[in-house]
Amino acid sequence: MTERRYSDTEIAAIFRAAADGPPQPQREVPREEGLTLAELQTIGREVGIAPDAVAQAAHALDLRVGAQSRTFLGLPIGVARTVDLNRRLSDEEWERLVVQLREVFNARGVTRSEGSLRQWTNGNLQVLLEPTETGHRLRFGTLHGGASAMIGAGLTVLGVAGVVAIASAASGHLGNATTGLVFLSLAGLGMIASGALRLPGWARRRGRQMETIATRVAIPPTSAPPPPTGLPPET
Repeated sequence: MTERRYSDTEIAAIFRAAADGPPQPQREVPREEGLTLAELQTIGREVGIAPDAVAQAAHALDLRVGAQSRTFLGLPIGVARTVDLNRRLSDEEWERLVVQLREVFNARGVTRSEGSLRQWTNGNLQVLLEPTETGHRLRFGTLHGGASAMIGAGLTVLGVAGVVAIASAASGHLGNATTGLVFLSLAGLGMIASGALRLPGWARRRGRQMETIATRVAIPPTSAPPPPTGLPPET
């Protein structure tokens, strides 16, 4: 099999990710003639970038993280990420993953195993490890229950205000009910706004957390190939 070569665009992305920190998965990057991983690692050594960091950033280009979101009234109330690891996670790696999940999401959570299926859950947040033909698939999913409940309650209050307004108008007492209707309407709108305003930032934060964890698991530090022969070892 021909060795993977990286284009100028990919090379720039690899060194940027290797120098800045943990690599993030990229999508739909064209493959053209360019440099091999060994050549990139050689260049990285010359500028002080570790070969492992270059290898992780290079492998991240081929990692595909499927992103999904669940919306309510156009707002992202649910976030999901799926990544095919293309390898099997060992028991030790799963335990380290659980530790990462507890640290990142600041929650102890509960672990369960059913045959080759494993899961870690904490309320609406769940992480599933599922077997595939090529190894394991990691699936993240969460739902902002508090915000969706707040928005639903606000809509209910507005609905009640509407029913009261119709009944009051039919009985000729709409003027007497105006103060109460205004109060109900403002309360309903306030609930909806309170739930809606917190969702965009929460969805972005959860998505980044899931992608970072997925990338770390899919591309462990030990997965980088050894330096090419003939080069002096790092000191």
